[in-house]
Amino acid sequence: MSVKTGGDENPSVEERAGVVREVGSHAVWSLSSCKPGFGVEQLRDNCMDTYWQSDGTLPHLVNIQFQRKTTVNQIFIYTDYKLDESYTPSRISIRSGTHFNDLQEVEVIDLAEPIGWVKIPIRDIRDKSIRTFMIQIAVISNHQNGRDTHMRQIRIHSPVEGRNCPIENYGNFSTVQFLQYSTIR
Repeated sequence: MSVKTGGDENPSVEERAGVVREVGSHAVWSLSSCKPGFGVEQLRDNCMDTYWQSDGTLPHLVNIQFQRKTTVNQIFIYTDYKLDESYTPSRISIRSGTHFNDLQEVEVIDLAEPIGWVKIPIRDIRDKSIRTFMIQIAVISNHQNGRDTHMRQIRIHSPVEGRNCPIENYGNFSTVQFLQYSTIR
């Protein structure tokens, strides 16, 4: 368990560098509850002004189900304590499994008035990225004992394989045979 405040992290930096890719778009998302107009669409619209708002009793659940086993190494959650106050999560549990009935807790995070992106590394007991069919993000408690929760964005990252060897390591491809394929005509 670790305490996070958010802010400095930005998921798009690693995405643009080609180190990770966002795989949330390959999943089916569902929520334990939501107010009308504050559901999955707002949680995934890349706009920090919109948010998911739960409508029920704790814990509040975000379920992310993949069609095939997917490698996940980090989750980013965007929250804003200044705007949301008692709606801001203070404790989150990350669970992983093949379906709802076999989920195992892989991480518990305490949030201290977070503003901005919170990066949650996802690792198994051997400190490797996990391979899973389902991720569940459970809001266990909110700041100021709030009942409902706001989450503004969630990004799910998978490492990009084979990016450890830059092309410069392969030498200079300057023969005539290689150069004839170097441009698109």
